[in-house]
Amino acid sequence: MTLLAERDLQITLPLGATGRKFDEESSHALTHCMKAVDFIVEFDNKIFYIELKDPEDPTADPGRSVDFLERLKSGKIDTDLKTKYRDSWLYEYAQGRANKPIHYLVLISASSLSEAELLARTDALKRQIPLTGPRGRSWSRPFIAGCAVMNLATWNRHLATMPVERISLRRP
Repeated sequence: MTLLAERDLQITLPLGATGRKFDEESSHALTHCMKAVDFIVEFDNKIFYIELKDPEDPTADPGRSVDFLERLKSGKIDTDLKTKYRDSWLYEYAQGRANKPIHYLVLISASSLSEAELLARTDALKRQIPLTGPRGRSWSRPFIAGCAVMNLATWNRHLATMPVERISLRRP
């Protein structure tokens, strides 16, 4: 069983999946000019790029968490999320590793986010990346298969084989 951790959140990968931390200098050595998603998880038939945002981290400053959620809901972090995906994809493509359908998953650990707000953020991200080419036509060579913005509840409901848990709440 492979575990990927970012601060107080931990993802348990299913058997057969491989994952790596990607947003560190030691991973891609271009942090001075490229943004990166937190993790890249590879399966036999697809790849997940995963970005975690944890405003409910127990060690987080409450004021910063409120500010983050306001920026999220207003769309002000959409550009940052888009850039993390694009730069990660470009890096992996140039390394010859973007050879399967790639899904971009953004986990926002905010239980206060409604299904409607998560869907709105997902739709906005789809437009920013964009999933389709000019005039809504398919790309000749797709660079993203799909994307979703989820909170812990929706993640664990839709990705039950790859659960996320809060480390500080784990039972002994």
